[in-house]
Amino acid sequence: MSEPEQPDVPLGDVLGDVPLFRELQRVIMSSTGPINWELARQVGITMASWGSEDPAPTDEDRRALSDTVRAAELAVADLTALPSPTDLAEVQTVRRAQWVESSIEGLRPMLDPMAHKVTAALAETRGTTLPLDVAGTPNEMLELLMDKMVPLLLGTQVGSALGALGQRVLGLYDLAIPRSGPRLLFVIPNIATFEREWSLGAREFRAWVALHEVTHRFEFAQSWVQPHALQLVTDMVEHATIDLAGLQERMEGMDLANPNALSDAFEGLGSLFGQAADDEQRLRIARVQAFLAAAEGFGDHVHEALTAKMLSSSARIEEAMLRFREGRPADRALEQLLGVEMTPEQYRLGREFCARVVALTDLATLSRMWGSADSLPSMPELDEPTLWLSRMA
Repeated sequence: MSEPEQPDVPLGDVLGDVPLFRELQRVIMSSTGPINWELARQVGITMASWGSEDPAPTDEDRRALSDTVRAAELAVADLTALPSPTDLAEVQTVRRAQWVESSIEGLRPMLDPMAHKVTAALAETRGTTLPLDVAGTPNEMLELLMDKMVPLLLGTQVGSALGALGQRVLGLYDLAIPRSGPRLLFVIPNIATFEREWSLGAREFRAWVALHEVTHRFEFAQSWVQPHALQLVTDMVEHATIDLAGLQERMEGMDLANPNALSDAFEGLGSLFGQAADDEQRLRIARVQAFLAAAEGFGDHVHEALTAKMLSSSARIEEAMLRFREGRPADRALEQLLGVEMTPEQYRLGREFCARVVALTDLATLSRMWGSADSLPSMPELDEPTLWLSRMA
């Protein structure tokens, strides 16, 4: 008696019907770009909620913060003389997962050009940097694997950076990227945890967070700010050089028996960029640094002035925040991803520039830096505020 004929069942079709493999296929095929943003989203959400609850905010959380934001808007407008945003702030009280998703939207226009640059450089090294097989020819299977894996690895790293931040950020502008639209996000699980751990009253601490968010919204609400910031980063990336020698060294040193080898080789998008090759590129980098330092300096100056005036517990909150931020290198995740090194000295220059300008003139004069892209201070002007005042006279 002959054995029954085995049905010809394609393994790929079988695996496609398995829920786990269907989800893996969906994630892998979800992006044709240099970064798998769907994977970044899933990794970021998972990490942001890892080891702790991520409960949904209540309606009362939103109502109370809406009233607080309205008061903060009046205070910021009165102190800074900046024009109020044309659209009404949309207060959203969110979970950590929602903050991650919103941050991906803000980061994507900046990081996609960088990732394109990296993958193009990787294509140039193909056939020369990959480990050789026993026949002494490039391992074609590994090349094919890398074509599929690099977007996944970059997505994983972006998601990991955002997930780490998502565990402790308080609002939308803890990641100080200019955004379009009226949304203000408040990460209630992290806010409530901070209040509990540092024994702070909810009303005053949430007012402190609201003033921080509204100050940044006023800065970035000027119509030219978002496209200008994106252009600064794009211009820097377009003229950047990839550290091909460093990339080759990483690739040649890979231990293929180590499952983390590829991930380690691509640790940090920004780390793959080499030193500025000429004075023009150094100037492009300095423009990005000056923008970040000036924006943070202005925001800190206005925020500190308002909280000291409006909140009786402002000193306690500032002390708690200072101690909370100590020893947290992931707070500079954006700089690591963009490949722009920002030193504490540069941020100090931004704060001292604002304080000096206000001391010599007033805050309305300082606010003129947001009048146009040409009004922003350069790095030399941050170091010597009278240069900026002379130019603005």
